[in-house]
Amino acid sequence: MKIVVTGANGQLGSDLVRELSGDFEVVPLTHEDIEIGDPESQRTVLSGIKPDVLINTAAFHNVPKCEEERDTAYRVNGYALKELGMLCNELGTYLIHISTDYVFDGSKGKPYVETDTPNPLNTYGISKLVGEIYIKNYSEDYAIVRVSGLYGLNPCRAKGGRNFVETMIYLAEQGKDIKVVDDQFITPTFTLDVARQMKIIVKNHIQGIIHCTNEGETNWYEFARAIFDISGVNARVFPRKTDPDREIKRPSYSVLENAVLKEKGINIMKHWKEALGEYLSLR
Repeated sequence: MKIVVTGANGQLGSDLVRELSGDFEVVPLTHEDIEIGDPESQRTVLSGIKPDVLINTAAFHNVPKCEEERDTAYRVNGYALKELGMLCNELGTYLIHISTDYVFDGSKGKPYVETDTPNPLNTYGISKLVGEIYIKNYSEDYAIVRVSGLYGLNPCRAKGGRNFVETMIYLAEQGKDIKVVDDQFITPTFTLDVARQMKIIVKNHIQGIIHCTNEGETNWYEFARAIFDISGVNARVFPRKTDPDREIKRPSYSVLENAVLKEKGINIMKHWKEALGEYLSLR
């Protein structure tokens, strides 16, 4: 089986390439190899490869920049998925697209399942929902895998090379006071765990919308505290509230429940604290 991974040098993409390569023929594609927002680039590159599976992790996911560059956000995260879905139909390719917890507004106040109705609050979330809608309407063989609060061993280009964990440790080592919001609830998720779970999704050819996050929930402040507790790094970290007048709207509660994975008996995602401990032992 031949699997193409787009965004192959990103946090999730790099782990997918490593994890899947032992079982499948994996073709890693970076932004230099394919422009996912350009239908001509999609067709030229993918028609030459003819993959059995395409895992699309490529996205414009810098949330503040999405507000500034909305055309790019909608093109890459949204409109491109119509063309990609139709191309995968032509090639007989199983399309797996990575989406986000930010398609929800947080008003539910308890974990979102796959059948809950999205209502995104910002351009990033809206553009990702547009992509989901195009896939559902134009793709014949697909999975939309929603993730949350990703961090991984590979540098995160969209965040200046540091994920949240590395940013917290860096700030602590600089001796800075750190203020982190405690009113946004998520499930921090280790990309290596997503990659391990994705292997099972591929082997079972699961279709439709799938939530894939580590288990449990926390807020960003408590996540930061856990980072320092587990790593043994001394830090001056304080909670703060989201400033609605100065900060981009984000869901106050976007915890996802892996309902489909559990229903099918294939959920292997561990608790977020255990996942964090593994990450810190590997970094």
